[in-house]
Amino acid sequence: MTNVRTLCLAILNFGEASGYEIRKAAHEGRFSHFIAASYGAIYPALAKLEADGLVTSHEERHPGKPPRRVYAITEAGRAAFVRALGEPPGADVLKSEFLLVMLCAEVVDPEHARHLIDERLADYQTRIDQMEEAERNCEHPGSLFVIGFGLAMYRAMRSHLAAHRQDIEAVAGTAGLPQAAE
Repeated sequence: MTNVRTLCLAILNFGEASGYEIRKAAHEGRFSHFIAASYGAIYPALAKLEADGLVTSHEERHPGKPPRRVYAITEAGRAAFVRALGEPPGADVLKSEFLLVMLCAEVVDPEHARHLIDERLADYQTRIDQMEEAERNCEHPGSLFVIGFGLAMYRAMRSHLAAHRQDIEAVAGTAGLPQAAE
């Protein structure tokens, strides 16, 4: 169901946005949690959406700044967006380089493993704090559901890691580290 075109329509469903704002929302903002949208995919998707009559755009000029293209969803775009939301979503995906390191903990230096765990716990807490702040300042029901879902996930990950860090720390380095060739 979800692709870069649908993501762009979702962002525009909440209001007009420049290409830069769409790109930022897809990579850092509230829409960055749903699908991976490369920088090189967003602008071609917007061009195709415009060619298909699903979005419109106009150029805005401000003194001392380069012109920017601002996009808006059309009624046809909103209908296409609603149809896309009616398609079955793909499976959720969790990919984690951290988990790869933990999978291979027996060959990881124990101090490095402790450091990575400490960093990950701090990162989870930062994300939880940010989502709790967003939750306090939000009134949109769908956004509140998604924030709550994210909070549940990060709290569970933090809790599991904190409760089981000693298990992985006990394994770290037990296979010995490879010796450098002489």
